[in-house]
Amino acid sequence: MAGTAGTPGTPRVLRAMNDRAALDLLLEHGPLSRTRIGKLTGLSKPTASQLLARLEAAGLVLAGGTTEGRPGPGAQLYEVNPAAAHAAGLDVTPDRILAAVADVTGRTVGRYELPTPGRRPATPVVQQVTDALDGAVKAAGLDRGAVHRLVIGTPGAFDPGTGRLRYASHLPGWHSPALLDELAAALPMPVEYENDVNLAAVAEQRLGAARGHEDFVLLWNQEGLGAALVLGGRLHRGWTGGAGEVGFLPVPGAPLVRKVSRTGSGGFQELAGSQALPGLARELGVADVPSGAYTEVAAALVARAVRTGADDDPHRRLLRTYATRLATGLASLVSVLDPELVVLSGTSLTAGGEVLRDLVRDELEELAASRPRLAVGDVTEDPVLRGALESALATTRDEVFDTSR
Repeated sequence: MAGTAGTPGTPRVLRAMNDRAALDLLLEHGPLSRTRIGKLTGLSKPTASQLLARLEAAGLVLAGGTTEGRPGPGAQLYEVNPAAAHAAGLDVTPDRILAAVADVTGRTVGRYELPTPGRRPATPVVQQVTDALDGAVKAAGLDRGAVHRLVIGTPGAFDPGTGRLRYASHLPGWHSPALLDELAAALPMPVEYENDVNLAAVAEQRLGAARGHEDFVLLWNQEGLGAALVLGGRLHRGWTGGAGEVGFLPVPGAPLVRKVSRTGSGGFQELAGSQALPGLARELGVADVPSGAYTEVAAALVARAVRTGADDDPHRRLLRTYATRLATGLASLVSVLDPELVVLSGTSLTAGGEVLRDLVRDELEELAASRPRLAVGDVTEDPVLRGALESALATTRDEVFDTSR
């Protein structure tokens, strides 16, 4: 009996596998000739030619320029058609929604920022989301219908059982049990929701310091203190989506915080969160603590401390104390998870660079038996948004690049 499209080993499935391999190579390397694609995939020249003709007819690849620098006529180059699909991502905080649209190659083609200040938003969340998305779509010269998939990153996580947002009481308007249904009705594309720190980990895993690592922890310190846990190459979200909410972790050196679901904070957050750094700086004798949003102040203090060379300077004492506090919470994580790598991300950590990383590593070696490698995050420009786009693009490519159907 003839095989179906879904039967392994049938010609259609084998062709689809070769198609996807070629498309992935074009995404990774950029424009390639037929000969180069054949060598990289192990396909014969005739088979590679048939593959490219098939992908070009499907609108997935374009014939571009030609090779240069060799005698004779140049070989035709092929590249992924950027317009074959588009995906979008949103990074939501209490103060703004940052939206972006990327083409299927991963290039950002539209971006928009929607301010959302105030504890009681006058504009409903559904309208905020659609306004932010429409702004990015318009900047890309597209319409909503061109977006294949949207990933929205928020603090906390939506409980898979109830559909309610948990661990993010500071995000106004996002806690209605009907919100996800309302968003689904308002948006024409599939929508996924993910924790913001998890998306920063996706960005580091795909593009940054965690590339090639199957097991790692990303420690994030910006508006809040949190972690992402990647085990066996996959995000570990936990039963309610709350895995990695380490800001609630009770730690030595901080008062025991009770009723954390009401306070929205916990021991590790109070000890080492960004909001603790301005007060700690004053306690340690830093005289010129800047004013402003605590996330910006914390990053500025850490960056200034790194530039200060004298060990007895109050700024350097601040950096050492901060490193000890970070290592105190990390010790519990690495003792349980024993990760290969810990990535330090978020502005209050990346501002410290390798100097802060080394101080945290030295303290951690004193506090935990595990010895993970520590690295500073490489994706420092909008890592949550970049992770949302990478997540949306991965699923979009699986759908659009599947030529077996």
